[in-house]
Amino acid sequence: MRGTVPGIPNPHPLGSFLPAVYQEDEFAMAFTGGLDEVLAPVLSVLDCLHAYIDPMVAPADFVEWLAMWVGVDPEENWPAVRRRSVIASAVSLHSSRGTVSGLRDHLEIVTGGRVEIEDTGGVTWSRVPTGAIPAPRTHLRVEVAVGRPSSALRRSLDDVISAAKPAHVPHTLEVTQDDRLS
Repeated sequence: MRGTVPGIPNPHPLGSFLPAVYQEDEFAMAFTGGLDEVLAPVLSVLDCLHAYIDPMVAPADFVEWLAMWVGVDPEENWPAVRRRSVIASAVSLHSSRGTVSGLRDHLEIVTGGRVEIEDTGGVTWSRVPTGAIPAPRTHLRVEVAVGRPSSALRRSLDDVISAAKPAHVPHTLEVTQDDRLS
């Protein structure tokens, strides 16, 4: 995490803001110099705050914190580039959550593979409040082609789909191998 950085200068030394009578005092200047040493890393972080908020350039130890801020729980075994790209796209993924395009985008980012989704779609209604629904239930079929399928990947994708789709829609998942993606 962030901490003291030896030798980093404070761009605005506190001693220079003291009245002239205190600037001549050796103790006051030494005291503010110590404060400068403690505050310099804080000011450095604040000066570069935009870099800390961008997950593509943020320090590695800060990326996990960003993930919590945007409501993303990346897998431990993902490469750093994939973790950063999922965090960077979290806002757009959240805004399209529950839609076919949002689910497709989410799965493509998570797997780096090819995703095909079949959704029966549609909306049904009845004039009678407690009447039977006239159409068959909706169903979602998801096919994901990846370089190396595994049972762990399948469980992970099933969790992603369950979290990103509407809760009342059942789904089936097919994970296939595509040698071009290895």
